[in-house]
Amino acid sequence: MFKLKLPTDPRWANIAEENIEEILTDHAWCEQKATTNAISLIMMLPERAEIVTELLAIAREELEHFTQVHEIIKKRGYTFGRARKDDYVNELAKFVVQGKREDLIVDKMLFAAMIEARSCERFKVLTDNIKDEELKTFYKELMISEANHYTTFIGFARQLGDPEKVNKRWEEWLEYEAEIIKSYGNKESIHG
Repeated sequence: MFKLKLPTDPRWANIAEENIEEILTDHAWCEQKATTNAISLIMMLPERAEIVTELLAIAREELEHFTQVHEIIKKRGYTFGRARKDDYVNELAKFVVQGKREDLIVDKMLFAAMIEARSCERFKVLTDNIKDEELKTFYKELMISEANHYTTFIGFARQLGDPEKVNKRWEEWLEYEAEIIKSYGNKESIHG
């Protein structure tokens, strides 16, 4: 569906499962950052009421995911750790085109779509490979949500920019992300 060029090695789920507490904390902070990203996109597009409405729904959903992960952490007696730096996302951010406002907004939508696509793919790997039944079910539900967010962000990019140019730019994003992700998949973090 996402056409990611380099799938996650299923063995990453074993790394994640060995330290569920760390994965859950990292995941919670990823959801918080996704909430913040949706809000920052709203600030860039106040004149687009229909897009703002959709972004508000995404922000609320991401905040609800943050809440859900935090509740799992508390229920299991884990410690909710401090926010983590997300090197993968920081490297992706370097690819966002600077320049005209329209191009920047389209690229910010593609940036958001890429993060959602990889997160969804990682949630599928967890769903298919971990033994923890509660988390299997939880990550399957989140996988569906992340897929919807990916579709929404790609749709916004095509709505705000020339669809042909957006499709070409998305292919560039896929190539860039494939190079970045080669360095990840060996840590107990959602994108690590």
